Amino acid sequence: MKALAAASIGQYEQSVRSLADYYRTVELGLGACLRESEPVAGVHQRKAGTKALAIGAVVFGSDQGLVGQFNDVVADFAIKTLAALPGKCHVWAVGERIQARLNDAKLPPLGLFAVPNSVQAIIPLVGQIQIESEAHRAKGEYASLYVFHNRPQRGALYEPVCERLLPLDAEWQSDRAKVQWPDKNRPEVICGDAATLRSLIREYLFISLFRACAESLASENASRLAAMQRADKNIDELLEQLQSTFHRLRQSGIDEELFDVIAGFEALVRT
Repeated sequence: MKALAAASIGQYEQSVRSLADYYRTVELGLGACLRESEPVAGVHQRKAGTKALAIGAVVFGSDQGLVGQFNDVVADFAIKTLAALPGKCHVWAVGERIQARLNDAKLPPLGLFAVPNSVQAIIPLVGQIQIESEAHRAKGEYASLYVFHNRPQRGALYEPVCERLLPLDAEWQSDRAKVQWPDKNRPEVICGDAATLRSLIREYLFISLFRACAESLASENASRLAAMQRADKNIDELLEQLQSTFHRLRQSGIDEELFDVIAGFEALVRT
């Protein structure tokens, strides 16, 4: 299992690194589109009639155990962050273990998604999350969508992070428009600004969810590997302690037998 966890960490981290270049490309495209036009209204923004304070959240956890404090860390972070936000929360859980933690905190999820077991399985999961969350958002049940997951870190296993995906309001558009093109050649938007922008936004949301899932899976396997290494260390220490106790008790028994033999011999000599 340790070898499987180590191999899984590598494939998920490689997926995140590969996705970074594509994310940068999409970000540059969004910046080019938004600089060419005025802020676009109606693109995944809050619709009329939506409860302004209602929010949605997707929390990534695990289905399996042997992950140490992995689920507790992200669950506590999500619960604390959501408690600081005003309004009702609509939560979706990715993983049975995180669902249980959210239920204990009286924050029952609207839906539960299974944790993917490979990089290829992430794409169907992201599609399910987008369909489910968009269906509720279209009904005006929430205005903002947040994603909570653990992210791998150097020098540590992971840390919980939060990212707001929706709404793509004027502030978000302004930040994307400030992204500088890498060279002096001015980019040209083809096929119409609105159509291109909407396509890039779909890719942006997809990549954001895919990256969150991949980072969560890398953190999960890192936590599992660390937990198994700690278990191996504890087993070795326990075995060493038991062997030391066994040798001490065995030596004590031998000493008692020798003392009995010597005492018997001395008693015979005196008689």
